[in-house]
Amino acid sequence: MILLLIIFYLKKTLGIVTKTLLIFSILIILGCASSPTTPQYNNSSVLISDSSSTKQRLHAQLAKWKNVKYRLGGLSKSGIDCSGFVYLTFQSEFGIKLPRSTQAQAKAGRFVKQRDLKIGDLVFFKTSHTVRHVGIYLGKREFIHASTSRGVTISKLDNVYWKKRYWKSVRVSV
Repeated sequence: MILLLIIFYLKKTLGIVTKTLLIFSILIILGCASSPTTPQYNNSSVLISDSSSTKQRLHAQLAKWKNVKYRLGGLSKSGIDCSGFVYLTFQSEFGIKLPRSTQAQAKAGRFVKQRDLKIGDLVFFKTSHTVRHVGIYLGKREFIHASTSRGVTISKLDNVYWKKRYWKSVRVSV
């Protein structure tokens, strides 16, 4: 409605080129002013604490998914990838809908130093120049993840392979 009033006013006062440029500029500004979509997560409070309940839920999830083979893009027992496993685990065990991709999950929480990890924090690795990997911290320097070679399993942060490729950790908030 406001845009129509502006166009009506401009029609009487400005030349065609000036009107076109001004209208185009207004449309761009209005497009940028749209309200953002509400994310399924935010960074205001800690999601899960270092509790035995959280650890039990994660081990129960491991029992359900143990040895399910890795499949890029997979989200089922016939094959699952690392971010899919994290996505499904947080949804089924904690009622939280995280983004689906590893890159987006890496931005879904607040940074946590490795020495400050708590059960349920996400741990990220750079496995190649462009590929990222994610798992869920279990405590005692272990994490659960969908491994390309072993399927859904537990690994240690101190393992030579993972230690060398560790990238960052985040604590998901809700």
